[in-house]
Amino acid sequence: MQLHSELDKNIQYFEDIFTDCGDMVKRKFPISASLSRHAYVIYFDAMADRQILEASVLPRLMASAQKQPENFFVPPISLLETIKEGGMTTADLREETDVDKIIHAVLAGDTAIMVDGSETAVLVATKGFPNRGVPETSTEVVVQGSNEAFSEVMRINTALIRRRIKDPTLKVKQMQVGRRTVTDIALCYLDGIVRKEVLARAEKRIQNIDIDGILDCGALEEFIEEDYQSPFPQTQITERPDKAASAILEGRIAIVVDNSPMVILIPAIIDSFFQSAEDYNQRWEIMSLSRLIRFVAAFFALALPGLYIAVTTFHPNMLPMILTFKMAAARESIPFPAVLEVLIMEFAFELLREAGIRLPRPVGSSIGIIGGLIVGEAAVSAGIVSPIVVIIVALTGIASFAIPSYSLVAAFRLSKFLIIALAAALGLLGFWIALLILLIHLASLKSFGLPYLFPFAAGDINGFTDFKDSIFRLPIIFMKKRPIYANPEQEIRLDTAKLGNPRDRE
Repeated sequence: MQLHSELDKNIQYFEDIFTDCGDMVKRKFPISASLSRHAYVIYFDAMADRQILEASVLPRLMASAQKQPENFFVPPISLLETIKEGGMTTADLREETDVDKIIHAVLAGDTAIMVDGSETAVLVATKGFPNRGVPETSTEVVVQGSNEAFSEVMRINTALIRRRIKDPTLKVKQMQVGRRTVTDIALCYLDGIVRKEVLARAEKRIQNIDIDGILDCGALEEFIEEDYQSPFPQTQITERPDKAASAILEGRIAIVVDNSPMVILIPAIIDSFFQSAEDYNQRWEIMSLSRLIRFVAAFFALALPGLYIAVTTFHPNMLPMILTFKMAAARESIPFPAVLEVLIMEFAFELLREAGIRLPRPVGSSIGIIGGLIVGEAAVSAGIVSPIVVIIVALTGIASFAIPSYSLVAAFRLSKFLIIALAAALGLLGFWIALLILLIHLASLKSFGLPYLFPFAAGDINGFTDFKDSIFRLPIIFMKKRPIYANPEQEIRLDTAKLGNPRDRE
């Protein structure tokens, strides 16, 4: 629908649309006494910046009445020209004739100005809704590195990325999803570095979403994944601008969703979930050790309870005799089998984990530590579980905390119970069958066309160069090529010719 040239008809239409909207501010006022012309301004309170309105828009618009032509037969100049000649100090102006687009702009925090006799409205960028600014990181804390985090405002988030990548090829392609929420989504990528097929696939999947609303990046993530039924994440979530900028430099795409303090990074292979933001801010030797510890911790978090059940229930002869006697003595008064012991403690640990998340932060950390000690000690004293089970479950929980990605940890938490079930039924055979099932499932996954187990599978696609930044992190000087995410024609990112021999530097 297009705007009408009669202002009163436009006013009536907008007031019908926004009936019972008490937070909408609307005003009609004269701007030309000789021609009896009026202007109509609408915006939403607290969504628009009133300082911009009161200092740059309304006073200038009223002052422009003096510049209107006095001759009735002289065609009135356009509204946009009137605003410009009136000395409007804000630069972000645009004309619009479509009523639906005007409504969406007003709902997004802009101000719409309409004038009698004009079929065009001017939209002034006055977004000023409440926000937290730039907060500190809370889920991806590092010892050395930036502490800035994304906020819920999309423009702040894109600015944080552009502040780190001052390159004109950094594109911010904006889209909208949701019939009612009309959520702004921005795809940030480096033109020429990103794979065109990955970008096209991402755009198509987002455009095909037809839903009432998207309120957070988590909902969008489920729509764009290759296999939404898999517990393993095929996109990476981050709250850190430096991590998002680093991913963009590698050829990946950062999807910024308005109202969400998290950003989606695509594509995502399993190796990327073990990388932390501080891996490149400290010495490569230390970070290589940290990477190795994370992979070992992932195995413990996934397989340790199932391995304990398989060995103690079906294959106790695999253990040293002294250890077998000690474990048998500890379990002598326990009325439950080993699998039930593990399930009881795992369930108690999951309860404590959820309670620590839901409670206020100062209380939550105390609940996790003190609750674990009290429950474990009480369970051992009551003869419900043996001390070794408490140790196994505690080690499993601690190992899960060493993995940087919460999404991957959640997948391991769920897969752990599959291993426990098969190990309890078939012993070590069931344990290895469960691991084989998980390995086959991971090998079948893809993230926007890339193998999920890369570079541990199909590493030859990129000449095995991605192994330099996988389990071990080699010095940056050895990483001349970009990872598999980037366009193969732009794979070189480091020119070592000018560096010479590091030993010869003065």
